[in-house]
Amino acid sequence: MQTALLYGQERLTLQVPERAKLLEMHPVPPVENPERAIEEALDKPVDSPSLSALARGKRSACIVISDITRPVPNRLILPPMLRVLEDSGIPREAITILIATGMHRPNQGEELASMVGREIMDRYTIVNHFCHQDDDMRRIETIDGAPIEINRHYLEAELKILTGLIEPHFYAGYSGGRKSILPGISSFETMKFMHSYQVIDHPKVANCILEGNIFHEYGLAVTEKAGADFILNVCITKDREIGAVFAGHYDSAHLRGCDFVYDHAVAEVDGPMDMVITSGGGAPLDATFYQISKAMTCAKDILKPGGTLVVACECREGLGSEDFCGLMRSVEGPEAFFAHYSDPKNFVIDQWCAQNIYQAIDHAGRVLVYSAGLTEGDLRLTGAEKIEDIQAAVDQLSAGHERIAVSPDGPYVVGMIRPG
Repeated sequence: MQTALLYGQERLTLQVPERAKLLEMHPVPPVENPERAIEEALDKPVDSPSLSALARGKRSACIVISDITRPVPNRLILPPMLRVLEDSGIPREAITILIATGMHRPNQGEELASMVGREIMDRYTIVNHFCHQDDDMRRIETIDGAPIEINRHYLEAELKILTGLIEPHFYAGYSGGRKSILPGISSFETMKFMHSYQVIDHPKVANCILEGNIFHEYGLAVTEKAGADFILNVCITKDREIGAVFAGHYDSAHLRGCDFVYDHAVAEVDGPMDMVITSGGGAPLDATFYQISKAMTCAKDILKPGGTLVVACECREGLGSEDFCGLMRSVEGPEAFFAHYSDPKNFVIDQWCAQNIYQAIDHAGRVLVYSAGLTEGDLRLTGAEKIEDIQAAVDQLSAGHERIAVSPDGPYVVGMIRPG
């Protein structure tokens, strides 16, 4: 059987046994007229007045958008929103587009132009969130003794709008909605709490789970405190076209989108698999090994303890940021990582992604990685193995693994073991 894994800007063709279970999105047709669908959502939102009604009488607005690591069609969703705001009386110079980088690097120059379009880049105020820039942070809440600090550009705007993509998320259950604020535009001190070893280790902090998920619940509480007048979230098809638009109240509109995602992005299997073959999700998600934690977590959830995990990820930028590289090279293997970083005093940036990577490696018997951008030395420290020929590796492994699952789109499809 032939399949094609997302890998960088391309698809990697792979032959797998006929008995392999393909984990794929349920077909979702793209909306016929995306611009009209967005305009209708802005005009007739879920549990909210229209955006134009909310904008009337406001003197300023802040629109939060996702950064380059998320395939959000900002070039489609921003123009209708900006037209509504200006037609409703908010001057262009009083509109700020705030990029929810979380702790990622800023998006500038040609990269920014590719995200929002050159016309918007040249005509509007666009600000990258910097989590370490204390002057831009304002404390609004304390949770379990931890400060909750949010970007002032958002807090000071009279009209607050969140945009983004709803997809499965291995911490928040689903991305989108409240996640644009926490962690999108939160301070480093707030991240230390939200991405602590203990929070990430919580059993309900997982893909497609909202009830009892403390990451989700904290996000809702902070959004209520910070304020969110309106959201516009989209879901995308397998080919990354807009499949649905959800706008309106930050919680109820988001929940409708989550239901939509569950129906098309969750694939059930009858029981744990002996081997899972997955991708890092392709560009832009698989630019670094940092983001591959999502694919590995999805695979771990359906892999039997001691099973084999095969990951294809381009990682054209290598392991990731300097901080993440230093973290991954600071310990050797899962046991050393858990022993050191479970202590809150040792918290460092990016440890949450490393935690998920090591949890997957600890769960599996073998983890094999096919990647042009990672060295054998990079992977050896983690306990994973680098392979040069993924087809040859799969051919060899298939003989000793009866139950095999293949997830060509990686973290965009969540495998779940069918109850009972």
